[in-house]
Amino acid sequence: MTRSLDDMRIVYLSASGQMGGAERSLLDVLASIHAAQPKWSLHLIVPENGSLAAKATALGVPTTVLPFPSTLARLGDAGAGGTAGGQINRLTLLLKLASAVPAIAYYVKRLRHEFHRMSPDVVHSNGFKMHVLSMWAQPSRQLPVVWHIHDYVSTRPLMARLMRRYAARCAAAVTNSHSVADDVREVCGEKLKIHPVHNAVDLEVFTPDGSQLDLDALAGLTPVQPGTVRVGLLATMARWKGHETFLKALSILPDEMPIRGYIVGGPIYQTDESQYAPADLHRLAASLGIENKVGFTGYVEDAASAMRALDIIVHASTQPEPFGLVIAEGMACGRSVIASHAGGVAEIVANGMMVHSPGDDTTLAEQIKRLVEDAHLRARLGDVGRATAERQFDRTRLAAELIPIYREAAQTAN
Repeated sequence: MTRSLDDMRIVYLSASGQMGGAERSLLDVLASIHAAQPKWSLHLIVPENGSLAAKATALGVPTTVLPFPSTLARLGDAGAGGTAGGQINRLTLLLKLASAVPAIAYYVKRLRHEFHRMSPDVVHSNGFKMHVLSMWAQPSRQLPVVWHIHDYVSTRPLMARLMRRYAARCAAAVTNSHSVADDVREVCGEKLKIHPVHNAVDLEVFTPDGSQLDLDALAGLTPVQPGTVRVGLLATMARWKGHETFLKALSILPDEMPIRGYIVGGPIYQTDESQYAPADLHRLAASLGIENKVGFTGYVEDAASAMRALDIIVHASTQPEPFGLVIAEGMACGRSVIASHAGGVAEIVANGMMVHSPGDDTTLAEQIKRLVEDAHLRARLGDVGRATAERQFDRTRLAAELIPIYREAAQTAN
């Protein structure tokens, strides 16, 4: 089925049509491959219309919207752990899975039809659902599938079981850090070829200079007084992204400190029980007595302009972070970053960057206080971050690392 390796067809599958970290990473992959191999035919399949489809089309990558049926869209095993509560979640998950079987079968049939129609040389799946659905829709083992894994598989009991089962049929796995690679190897075994490829950043978009969003207007707040330091957490509403830790840290800071906090982001996934509702966080801020100290902007399209509107960017994930794209983007924007130091974060933090342990709101508050009080330190960390981003995160690197993986997968299948 494979054409010349200089004229390949690759179909990309995304489990979301909105722009979270995994989707921004996928967009960087599309841009890098498209620029490096303009003769290659790239096509993206998404389950919903949204920012990802629009941005991919603007890059010159045709996009097909193949909607998830509602029962499939809501299905997910995030948070189904091993505690007693986790066991209840697993039972609920199994019931949801059983009810979703007809929808899954329908979607697999439609996806297989798209594979036949597009006749790709390689399928690149992005997101747990698409890793498994690509295996079920695979018309034959002659169609190589590459999993691009952005999260720890071991934390997802159902997906871990399924991916372990289908690992032998996967041509290769790309992971966004060595930390995730180790986790995938533990779950799927040594036979699966695993290639750690760090995420990248568009350094022409994420820059220290440029437009800044009016975060106060977006949050419905009055403008801050001159000299106020803006501190923000940019993340999806996933429950492990540390919104609660961030809000508690803000509540610890002295009332007289010239600071305003911002939570930038909104719910982007369709999966049940995996994310906060904005009202949940509003209630938490009110209970902590900081409702006038923090603004909620909702989802913003232009993350770089939001970052440039901040003086300090907080990353507060309460679980080990597979990579930490917002850290790399904040560094590229020349802003001081405080990072939750676990998982793949340890592979990317710049020398001297301020860190805290996951869930440690007290240390996070201390680090924020230190940066609020020292403008020179904020500037120095911002300069170091930008230099690190230019050295490590230029997205042109992605093509050089991924193209050999695609070529090997296509050659092995034939």
